[in-house]
Amino acid sequence: MTELRPYPFDQLVRRSLLELEREQKLFDLPLASGYFGDTELDFSVQMHGSRASSPLGPAAGPHTQMAQNIVLSWLAGCRVMELKTVQVNDRLQIPRPCIDMATVGYNVEWSQELRVWESLEEYVKASMLIEVLQVSGLVPLTPGFADTLFDLSLGYDLEGIRSSRVQGFIDSMMDATEVIERLRPKLPAEYRHLDFQTRISDQVTLSTFHGCPSDEIEGIARHLIEDKGLHTIVKLNPTLLGPDRVQQVLHERLGYSEERVPQAAFDEDTHWEEMTSFCERLGILASDRNLGFGVKFTNTLIVENHRDFFPASEERMYLSGPPLHVLAMCLVDDFREHFGMRFPVSFSAGIDRHNFPDAAALGLLPVTTCSDLLKTGGYRRGEKYYQSLAGRMAAVNATDLEEFAILAYGLGSQALSALGQLEPRRRADCEAALTASGDLRAAAGDALFESWVREARRLGTRHYVERLLDDERYSRGRNDRPPKKIDSALETFDCIACDKCVPVCPNGANFSFRLGPLEVPIVKLLSDGEGWVVREEGQLSIGQEVQYANFADFCNDCGNCDVFCPEDGGPYMIKPRFFRTVEDWREFADLDGFALDSEAAPATLHGRFGGRAFLLSTEGERLRFGGPGFELSLDPRHPELNCEGWADEEVDLTYLRLLMLVRESVYEADQLNYLSSMETSR
Repeated sequence: MTELRPYPFDQLVRRSLLELEREQKLFDLPLASGYFGDTELDFSVQMHGSRASSPLGPAAGPHTQMAQNIVLSWLAGCRVMELKTVQVNDRLQIPRPCIDMATVGYNVEWSQELRVWESLEEYVKASMLIEVLQVSGLVPLTPGFADTLFDLSLGYDLEGIRSSRVQGFIDSMMDATEVIERLRPKLPAEYRHLDFQTRISDQVTLSTFHGCPSDEIEGIARHLIEDKGLHTIVKLNPTLLGPDRVQQVLHERLGYSEERVPQAAFDEDTHWEEMTSFCERLGILASDRNLGFGVKFTNTLIVENHRDFFPASEERMYLSGPPLHVLAMCLVDDFREHFGMRFPVSFSAGIDRHNFPDAAALGLLPVTTCSDLLKTGGYRRGEKYYQSLAGRMAAVNATDLEEFAILAYGLGSQALSALGQLEPRRRADCEAALTASGDLRAAAGDALFESWVREARRLGTRHYVERLLDDERYSRGRNDRPPKKIDSALETFDCIACDKCVPVCPNGANFSFRLGPLEVPIVKLLSDGEGWVVREEGQLSIGQEVQYANFADFCNDCGNCDVFCPEDGGPYMIKPRFFRTVEDWREFADLDGFALDSEAAPATLHGRFGGRAFLLSTEGERLRFGGPGFELSLDPRHPELNCEGWADEEVDLTYLRLLMLVRESVYEADQLNYLSSMETSR
């Protein structure tokens, strides 16, 4: 297994700008598949006093770990980036594969896979690159759709958060001047003058382990509010519903009878009364310091591992997707029933294009998604969220999310009545505006309008949850059909070229390149003591023009591309794997793949096939070709006539030809990828 390796900032920016200029793509995502705002509709929200152009964002997870992930989320229309959880233990050994999206969504992934300092730099790189893209003129942003917020996610205990490493991370995210100035010289000259945002984030979502004691949660939140001055959201667990309610919703209403929640999860997790008590105290604490406090529903649901996708060592896994959406929304309803609209609610559970408009109408903020972005299409799915939201808003003649809150479920009049006795003329104006699709703000006035919106969202929550429990879209029957497989096994070259593996990789590790179709003669070269002789042994056929490969630095063997690949084997395991450095290629010697040493004289391509290492370099019109038991210099057109060097036994020149093809089609290609863009920059 490889380890994630951040991409150098100068090359990341260069690739971004070149790809946008040449191909109208960004990290293989076409601009035509991105989302850049609506001139007629305002999706903006205020979060802890700052503006975001939309409440939509990627959840803390595989889509917010590295700079290119975050930028891809931004291109998809996300404007609140919930960054992947950072904790002091940054040397984790995570089971592989770790993501199973075949049906509803399960994972065994845990926290960041980068070092703490690497996470800091990736987040700053992402923030800076987004600002570069905004001013580049290469991205068709609608005015007003550029405001982007970064939300920290920290875990998992008070001791770890108080450690010098995590404290330094927090401080640098609140003032990233040092990191920005270190990265600034790596930018193209025309962007070095930009006045980059140095306060990357002043808000945090606290993530704790399943089973974390409530007093520990409160202690961490107090530290973040009192000592760090951060707007704080506490992520809560679906076990707050209690075992009877979880079973009633999950098993009886939705039909997920195989998903078993260990009783210990309910016994050890925070209970409802504990949660409401610390929310009261933390809310007062934050308010006294002019800081925001809220909660997030929800963390994933811990269940027994009853599938064969994850390693057998994993007894438990974490449920996400459609069933979690229903459980989490039940908690939103319970929370608002208890507290009213006193505290903002962040939401991440089974969000997709169908229910995003409802989450937006209910005023959940941010509305973050993960499982859905891991499905076919990946980041391309973001545009559909806005198509759905725009359609729902147009249907009720709403032009912003506050109007939409009042109009979404036809509860505007009921919400108005719930506000109590109103001045008759004001009430009549509001009712008339409702009936005639008039200006609700003007009719109500600012103060009444805000109260009206809050009440509509409270009533709308109960209305939505009551419908949700009977919605077939969330049932086992509708979510128990895995992606189709065909009776075919993946090979290194050639597949059905469906392109599914590229967008479903959250890290952008998979990419395509053009190679075939062609026939490669299988030629063997042997010294007879006096010279060299060749013989042919058939042909290697490469039938498809488009081939697929894997950039090793961004692949963490999560397995998601295997889930959606129609063929057996897994692209991340079978397809050619490319390393950015020869050092990494050598370190991970158990993996076949390629690395180009551009610093060598001459530049040398290293390749490993079936565990056997080969090298190729150009020396004038001749090639140097080396491998196990041989070192040759030859003209590949007539190797038997001019070969020099030595060989212990017959040499298979097929590997020479494959190395030549790889060098030409990947490293020297006009089509940009993480390898060719590196060579373009030299």
